[in-house]
Amino acid sequence: MRINSRRRSAAVAGGLGLVLALTACMPGDDEGTEGGGGGEAAGSEECEPFEQYGDLGGTTVSVYTSIVEPESVDQEESYDLFEQCTGATIQYEGSREFEAQLLVRIQAGNAPDIAYIPQPGLLQTIVRDNPDAMVPAPDETEANVDEFFAPSWKEYGTVDGEFYAAPLGANMKSFVWYSPQMFADAGYEIPETWDDMIALSDQIVADGGKPWCAGIESGDATGWPATDFVEDVVLRSAGEDVYDQWVSHEIPFNDPQIVEALDEVAGILKNPDYVNAGFGDVTTIATTPWTDGGFPILEGECWMHRAANFYQNQWPEGTEVAEDGDVFAFYLPSMTEGTQPVLGGGEFVAAFDDRPEVQAFQTYLSSDHWANEKAKMTEAGGWVSANSGLDVENLATDFDKLSSTILASPDAVIRFDASDLMPGAVGAGTFWTEMVNFFALDKSSQEVADAIEASWPAS
Repeated sequence: MRINSRRRSAAVAGGLGLVLALTACMPGDDEGTEGGGGGEAAGSEECEPFEQYGDLGGTTVSVYTSIVEPESVDQEESYDLFEQCTGATIQYEGSREFEAQLLVRIQAGNAPDIAYIPQPGLLQTIVRDNPDAMVPAPDETEANVDEFFAPSWKEYGTVDGEFYAAPLGANMKSFVWYSPQMFADAGYEIPETWDDMIALSDQIVADGGKPWCAGIESGDATGWPATDFVEDVVLRSAGEDVYDQWVSHEIPFNDPQIVEALDEVAGILKNPDYVNAGFGDVTTIATTPWTDGGFPILEGECWMHRAANFYQNQWPEGTEVAEDGDVFAFYLPSMTEGTQPVLGGGEFVAAFDDRPEVQAFQTYLSSDHWANEKAKMTEAGGWVSANSGLDVENLATDFDKLSSTILASPDAVIRFDASDLMPGAVGAGTFWTEMVNFFALDKSSQEVADAIEASWPAS
């Protein structure tokens, strides 16, 4: 049985019941499932796309991921048809300590069948430090990636020329959340440039408010939301070429251009006049859960909160996300006219076993069929994919469609989350912890950059 799984609506269940009633009159298992799935709904039109995977009845695939409730509910529901049509069982486990515990499990010889790895840098570390633990992706998965994803996405899942992991979901991180009603009542306009955003922040202070709220606490992954802010600023202040050099360590982490970006972030998030609205002083950023970081907007205490498109799933139940709703988001402005930098991210499906059912599930997750099924299951919104086979009309909200459109725009300069591309010891290590020290201990930009640079692996 899967953990924390929520089943489909009664209408869909009723439809499947009709299918089962009809298939009850069909030939028995020995005659009716040859070449098709082994699940109880096998033989239905709905199951035709799953015939390629064969009969997987009686098998189980374990999945380990950082995707936890509430996002995990929709994620698990997107597996329903795979289970029903193939007969396989997907055993799902989400953990807030995923990054640390995955390495522990691999080293203990207890790796899951499938893991959704959100850091290509961590993917590289696992492959290079644990030879033969991760298995290359099957040809069918690679064919899907070649068909439905841009080449750069395939590169993120490739290590030393070997393709291991297909993209799963994608996200756009360059957003600032706000209250449309509060802006309208105060006569504030959406800033179109970085300077406009800073001027707006100063105006809010002059009017007696605190413009920004933030939180970076996230269990073993505490610090990651702050790394996103730094990455967005590096991409805007130094440009994509420097960003690429920074990620690959062609320039050191403490290069003056990176220190300057940290200073720019400090000008917002370490400015006592700007933060931490609704929570306290600057130091509270380190201890405020990232899931709650934007909530003061709903109380009228905060005006802006920088967070990715998936943050819409963190708002309390009943919150309307719309241009005329309780909250919405605007694009984090560029610092240079005529450019549209976008910080993105996503997860990659890696396998630690090559059993047929594991390969089948890995291939399903790389398909356009799964991308559209996931979009349909995510009724509350907050999920997009870079899969070109995704019909944007299946996305739940206008905000999701906006995110997907920006991610796919030929005019956007998109770069993957830098910390996710860096070696695991840095990207999922010192970059996180030093950003906590940035706020909790008031370490300077130079001190933070120097400490992270000192931790960069020698090879």
